[in-house]
Amino acid sequence: MSFAKASEAIARLHPEMRLGGYTRYDGTIEFYARVKLLVGPESRVIDLGAGRGAWFEDDESPFRRNTRLLKGHVAHVLGLDVDPAVLQNQALDSASLIQAGQPWPVADASIDLVVSDYVLEHVENVDAFRAEIARVLRPGGWFCARTPTRYNYVCIAARLVRNSRHSGVLSHAQPGRRAEDVFPTAYRLNSIADIQRAFPPAQFEDFSYLYSGEPQYHFGRAWAYRGFKLLHRLLPASLTGNLYVFLRKR
Repeated sequence: MSFAKASEAIARLHPEMRLGGYTRYDGTIEFYARVKLLVGPESRVIDLGAGRGAWFEDDESPFRRNTRLLKGHVAHVLGLDVDPAVLQNQALDSASLIQAGQPWPVADASIDLVVSDYVLEHVENVDAFRAEIARVLRPGGWFCARTPTRYNYVCIAARLVRNSRHSGVLSHAQPGRRAEDVFPTAYRLNSIADIQRAFPPAQFEDFSYLYSGEPQYHFGRAWAYRGFKLLHRLLPASLTGNLYVFLRKR
């Protein structure tokens, strides 16, 4: 079965996709609807690990794309990434290259919200990462992130495969995923306990939670999607879902 036919079969499982092109389990809608509640027209936002903005170019659902889009809804969106592709990201007002473990080109206490989508799993220097977030956020500012849980079956499988082979495996598990959008993983910030250790309660108020949405890795096969969907229903979110991090700086 082709990926297009598999997508059609999956759509038949979710008739609500005819209304906006997304399912009732869509994790992107869940995450970014809450992020947008935390910003306003005067907010200054950092998109940390913004990359090339694959979602802005490739997402076939206008509603999901608009729900995710912060540019035009806030005062300024600055994209930061180690990947030069961020300089071409059309969903940003401006962009800067950064180096892992080095200070960001951002003034102290000048940012209202930092959003980091599927980036925490790649962070190696947790202390430097936390320090920069704490430095740039104003008091009352938010750090929002989405990342797979440490014991998510996808993460467990990824740890069994060398980083150098991830792009090849993902090209089969998640058809349409480009090699340039795949980066080495570390999984040092992928549990509630990891987040609480890295962002202590004395400095950050924690509203994080687990969310198990629709399967993202189904090899372009409707039967695989059905199987993983059943797995998501039977197993706890810690084994199938994502960690949605919402931290407010005190």
